[in-house]
Amino acid sequence: MPPTRLLALPLGAALGAALALAAPWPAGAADTDPVVVPNATFSSPLVQSGDWKSGVDGWTGASGVASAARAAHPKGLQAVTLGWDGNSVSLSTRLRGVRAGASVTLTWDDNPDSCVKAGDGPRTYTVGSTGSATAPGAFATKEPSAKADWNIGRSYTFTAAEDAPLITFTGTSANRTGCGGLITDIVAAQTPPPATPPTNAGKTDPCAGDGAGSPACTTNAGNKETMDKCPATSRDCLGGVAGKGEQENAGISQQNQALDEFTNTPRDQDPNSAADALCQVSNAHTGNLRPGDTVIPPGTWWYC
Repeated sequence: MPPTRLLALPLGAALGAALALAAPWPAGAADTDPVVVPNATFSSPLVQSGDWKSGVDGWTGASGVASAARAAHPKGLQAVTLGWDGNSVSLSTRLRGVRAGASVTLTWDDNPDSCVKAGDGPRTYTVGSTGSATAPGAFATKEPSAKADWNIGRSYTFTAAEDAPLITFTGTSANRTGCGGLITDIVAAQTPPPATPPTNAGKTDPCAGDGAGSPACTTNAGNKETMDKCPATSRDCLGGVAGKGEQENAGISQQNQALDEFTNTPRDQDPNSAADALCQVSNAHTGNLRPGDTVIPPGTWWYC
C-alpha cells in the first residue's frame, strides 16, 4: 500500500463535522520520512485585515502573504505570492535535517489568484534546489477566472546536493508579472542517504587497513609469525619473542613513586584531628534529632 496523506474534507452544515480521509501520496513520490518546512502554511505574519502583508517569516525573498480570505484555500490557509511590487519574485528556505544525498519530495498547492482574469494565462513558476543535479520543475496554475481555483497536491522530487538544501520557488509569468500565483501548504519528506560504513568494516584483522600504523601493530610486527607459534601457556616463549615489557615496567615504577610521594607528603594537621573539629559543626545541627526523626540515624551518616 502506498504512503498516505490525511486530508480533512467538510461534510456540510447538516452534519456539522469533518471526516478524515486517506488519500494516496502524489504519484512517483517514494519519500516518507517527514521534514520540517519553516512557515509551511504561511501563517506568519498573520494578515488580520486587508488582503496582503509584506514579508514572509522563515523565507528569504521580497514577497508578501495573502490573507486567508484573499487566498480562499479549502483549508482556510494563508498563502504567499510569487509576484510582488509589479515583478515576479523568488522565495527560498532551507530544509534543516536533510543530509546531502537524500531524496526529497515536496508537495504543495497553487492558485492563479483572483487578480488575473480569463485570457491572462496560467501563472507559471519553477521549483528547484541549489546545486542539485535534478533539474528544476516547471509548473503552471489552472487557467485564471478572476477567482480562486486551487490545484491540490503538486509534487517535485530532487536529490539534495548539500546538507540543509536550499529550495526556491520562482515566478516566471510572462505577463502581468506582479500578479503571481499563490502557493501554500508545503509538505516535505525524505529518504535519507545510506550510512557510510567504517573504513575497516568487515575486516577482522585489527592491523589491516588504517590500523597498520598503530603502535600496537608496529611493535614487534616482525615477530608476529613466531609469536603465533608459541603455546599459549609458555611464558618463556612469548617473553622471548615479545620482550619483557621494559618500557611498561618503567612507567609503572614511576607511577608508584609518584603515588608514594603524594601519600607521604607532610601535613600541618593530622586528618583525624581535622575531622574531629568538623564533627562539632555536624553535631550542632544533628544533636537534637532523635532516632525516630529520620529514616537513617544521624550517627551513621559519616565519620562523626
